[in-house]
Amino acid sequence: MEGERRASQARSSGLPKGGADGESPGGGAPFAGSSGSSALLQSEVLDLDEDEDDLEVFSKDASLMDINSFSPMMPTSPLSMINQIKFEDEPDLKDLFITVDEPESHVTTIETFITYRIITKTSRGEFDSSEFEVRRRYQDFLWLKGKLEEAHPTLIIPPLPEKFIVKGMVERFNDDFIETRRKALHKFLNRIADHPTLTFNEDFKVFLTAQAWELSSHKKQGPGLLSRMGQTVRAVASSMRGVRNRPEEFMEMNNFIETFSQKINLVDKISQRIYKEEREYFDEMKEYGPIHVLWSASEEDLVDTLKSVASCIDQCCKATEKRMSGLSEALLPAVHEYVLYSEILMGVMKRRDQIQAELDSKVEALAYKKADTDLLTEEIGKLEDKVECANNALKADWERWKQNMQNDIKSAFTDMAEENIHYYEQCLATWESFLTSQTDLHLEEDSEDKP
Repeated sequence: MEGERRASQARSSGLPKGGADGESPGGGAPFAGSSGSSALLQSEVLDLDEDEDDLEVFSKDASLMDINSFSPMMPTSPLSMINQIKFEDEPDLKDLFITVDEPESHVTTIETFITYRIITKTSRGEFDSSEFEVRRRYQDFLWLKGKLEEAHPTLIIPPLPEKFIVKGMVERFNDDFIETRRKALHKFLNRIADHPTLTFNEDFKVFLTAQAWELSSHKKQGPGLLSRMGQTVRAVASSMRGVRNRPEEFMEMNNFIETFSQKINLVDKISQRIYKEEREYFDEMKEYGPIHVLWSASEEDLVDTLKSVASCIDQCCKATEKRMSGLSEALLPAVHEYVLYSEILMGVMKRRDQIQAELDSKVEALAYKKADTDLLTEEIGKLEDKVECANNALKADWERWKQNMQNDIKSAFTDMAEENIHYYEQCLATWESFLTSQTDLHLEEDSEDKP
């Protein structure tokens, strides 16, 4: 056991620098939460200008695979390890392509639900074929997410869209809602496929390839109810005890998560409010075009002018509608996804603390000799390895997530800024053209009036 701990320590020495000192791989700012700045988005939380190095070292950290050795639900197969090495040697070679499309409504006497077609194309050797097509409902996605959390408790699992709709949004089974959910499910699966560890999860493979009855049979092979209840009781007991000596780096990480959660929730609320106001402005502006056309019918001298105004308003309406589409399809989903990520991160930290709390309780029991000393010593050795692997997995995945978050948020706001610039340029050009034509018209009339 001591030899395993030394080997695990040797592996952990290859972690990115940012995993240990709370800095990004490119030598960026330390974690947020240690600063009292009240800016909307602190540079430590959403560093949109920082260029970070490629986190290639993450995919080469063997400790992420070691975490599977502590999960009876997720043994690491030799074939999976071979493909893991292939993936690490060629990080830019994508060999798994997933598409979620063709939502289909199902109505039964008990319930109504939507299924989505999932097409998977791959060149991996552990798959029986190069292409698969299955249909899955939302409950199946929830099952997959739960299995990933069981097998990799301290990896950051991508979030799923909420099951229930926020008040004020579109109704359930509305076409817009279904399409929004389809896109979110598509992103969920592709984020897993792009993850250097989650992509080789056996349950993920079953989800992509098994027919409905096979998936149903596979779900029944999980731990029984009593086993799950026992795990839940132990987790609750550990969380009630709490962690007395959480490492400083994880204290900083927890502070970052709390600050990030506050900021991204605020950005989400502001974005939703902007979209709502934009929608109201658009609905009101649509009425002005027809009004000017009707007005022109009663003003013989202003017919051309009023119709030109109506035409300008219609063009601005189209430009506004396009900008709203970009807002609803690009910025809002990107921001809200990271609202969900903030909840995921809190859950990951809680699971890490539960593992450490279990270790602390065993060490305390050994100190007071509350049980068999030899047995406790052996359990403590295993828990020390488990905590170390969990910590290493979280630190490496944290840096990967942080870089992705910065890139996604930066891209969303940059695209929105460019869209706004294009919108105002288009509207300005429309009205400038109108004013120029009116000026020329008045000049012609003045020249005709002169003797």
